[in-house]
Amino acid sequence: MESSLPSTQILDSGDSAERKNEAKNYNEVMSTFPKVKGLNGYDYYLYQGFWYAPFFLEGLMSVQEGFNPQSTDIFVASFPKTGTTWLKALTFAIVTRSRLSGSTTSSLLTKMPHDCVPFLEYDLAQNPSNRDLAIPLVSTHVPYTCLPKSIISSSCKIIYICRDAKDAFVSLWYFLARLQMSKNVEPLPLEGAFELFCNGIANFGPYWDHVLGYWRASFEFPEKILFLTYEEMKQDTAAHVKKLAEFMGCSFTLEEEEGGEVQKIISMCSFEKLSSLEVNKNGKHRPDTSLAIQNSVYFRRGEIGDWANHLTPEMGARLDDIMEQKLKGSGLKLPR
Repeated sequence: MESSLPSTQILDSGDSAERKNEAKNYNEVMSTFPKVKGLNGYDYYLYQGFWYAPFFLEGLMSVQEGFNPQSTDIFVASFPKTGTTWLKALTFAIVTRSRLSGSTTSSLLTKMPHDCVPFLEYDLAQNPSNRDLAIPLVSTHVPYTCLPKSIISSSCKIIYICRDAKDAFVSLWYFLARLQMSKNVEPLPLEGAFELFCNGIANFGPYWDHVLGYWRASFEFPEKILFLTYEEMKQDTAAHVKKLAEFMGCSFTLEEEEGGEVQKIISMCSFEKLSSLEVNKNGKHRPDTSLAIQNSVYFRRGEIGDWANHLTPEMGARLDDIMEQKLKGSGLKLPR
């Protein structure tokens, strides 16, 4: 959701003329798309059935045209604010644990999770080499049906996380509100944002279509796509950490399990641990760009059911009804 700036403000002074011309061309194409005012006050554009803030749409169109994944790549996919930061931390800790060789000095202690796992429609859209090739993880918010065909047709694996729509909305609203206030901009009132969300208007939304795309794909390609919910992961984190490791091809050995390696990773990636780190309390994500965001904005509460502190029972019931109707017949029932 770093798209709280219009696309014309994104390009830094060091960008090449080619990159600027590319962005100009994408802006010309986008000007032909339907648009509405989004949750952060800027225009969202409708593209291939989903709404996008301008810069992420530029990035998406760019990777759709030319991104080539490694065959070993693992994509950590999610709708914004559904457990992305936690899942990035867990997957990164799992796949890099052999590098530590008994050391407790993980990059997660000095870099926030979003700086450890490159973002497809930002980092790799700008430069495909913006990554450590020894680490197979790439993150994305792009809906399944909009992913580059090079990813869908490859042997790459995808891990998808989602959560109760009510908690997802509240977390998203707070995130955007804090970003707006940091720029001295009055955020959209919660009630207005809720109306937009219920109408499917959110960056990378509608939420229900985003979830359904990955849900259906996980049935079609179960060996390639792992579908998770935030609530189930919180309920039995140890079992899910082991499932993640197995799915990513780096299962824990019996020796590791007996040595408490699973619990060490859970503890290191916990909300309490990550949110208390100096880098996450006072650091910035992408500090040298016009998209710089305080790391602390990514850590609010991480609790299940917090929506009840912010939405009325009627609002909660309305969103539950919408999700039930939209997911009807799919076999998917999200926690509520």
